[in-house]
Amino acid sequence: MLKDNKIWIAKAGDKDLNLIPRMSNRHGLIAGATGTGKTITLKVMAESFSDLGVPVFFSDVKGDLSGMCRPGTDSEDMQRRISSFGIDNWEFKSYPTTFWDLFGEKGHPVRVTMSGLGPMLLARLLKLTDVQEGVLNIVFKVADDQGLLLLDLKDLRAMLQFVGENRDEYTTMYGNVSTASIGAIQRALLAFEQEGGTNMFGEPALDVRDWIRTDAYGRGMINILSSERLFQSPKTYGTFLLWMLTELYETLPEVGDLDKPRIVFFFDEAHVLFDDTPKALHDKISQIIKLIRSKGVGVYFVTQIPSDVPSEILS
Repeated sequence: MLKDNKIWIAKAGDKDLNLIPRMSNRHGLIAGATGTGKTITLKVMAESFSDLGVPVFFSDVKGDLSGMCRPGTDSEDMQRRISSFGIDNWEFKSYPTTFWDLFGEKGHPVRVTMSGLGPMLLARLLKLTDVQEGVLNIVFKVADDQGLLLLDLKDLRAMLQFVGENRDEYTTMYGNVSTASIGAIQRALLAFEQEGGTNMFGEPALDVRDWIRTDAYGRGMINILSSERLFQSPKTYGTFLLWMLTELYETLPEVGDLDKPRIVFFFDEAHVLFDDTPKALHDKISQIIKLIRSKGVGVYFVTQIPSDVPSEILS
C-alpha cells in the first residue's frame, strides 16, 4: 500500500521498509517457497503501483488474481493482520483491470504476427534444433528480402514450402536448405497448430502501448494475462512473455530515470524464461532487461529460489 507516496513493502520491528517510486525501474525479485506469499506480495505491489498511477502487467498462472477487479471482503484474520501493522484507515476497494488471453477465452485476444515474433523466439517455441533454426532464419530472410509479411501459421507454412521447392536457387545466396529441416519445421508447426496455436498468430497484433493507461481517477491500469491454459506449456508461456517484454523495449522511447515508472512488468514463474535457453537468446534476454529501465519499465521476477534467475541479471 502507499504510505507518504512510497510503496510500503514490509515492517521490520518499528521501521517501515519502503520502495521509492523513482527507484522502481531498477527491477526486483520476489522469491520464496510455495505458500510463503509470493502471489500476495505481487498482488499488493501491483495495487500499490496502480494507486501511484503506474500501469502494471502480470500473468495469472493459477487463476486466483482476477478478483482484483472487485473489493475484498472482511474477515477476522484480515482484521488481525491490519491491526498488527497499525493501519487505521484501511478500506476494501476494486482496481481498474483489463484481462488478456492468448486463446481469446478469458480476456481480450492477444495476437502476434510471425514476422513480429521473429525466428529466434519462434525456434524456441517450436523446440527446433540449431540446424532447423538456421533454416528458419533463411526462410524469414527470404521473405524479408522479397517484401513478404508473414502474418500467421498459413503464411509461414506456405513460405517454407516455397523455399523448399526453390532451395537450389537460394542455397548459394543464403546457405544450405535441406528438405529434412523444412519437413521437421512443418511437423513442428502442425503439432503447435493442433495444440491451439492458430489463434495466437495474425492481425490485429497486440500494441503494448494499450497497457499504459490510467482510469478516470488517475490509477494505473492493471493488465492481467490469463495463463492457466497457457502455462500448461511452460516454454510457450515463457516465449510469449519474453516477446511482450521485447515489444515494450522496442516500442517505448528512451526516457531515462523518471519520478515513477511508466509501467511495471511482473514475470511470474520466471524460471521458465531461462530453462534450456540457447546462449544467443540468453544474451538477448540479459541485454533487454539491463537496458529496458531507461525506457521507464520496471521488471520484477517471481520465482521460488533466487538462483532461478541468472546472476548477471540479478546483479
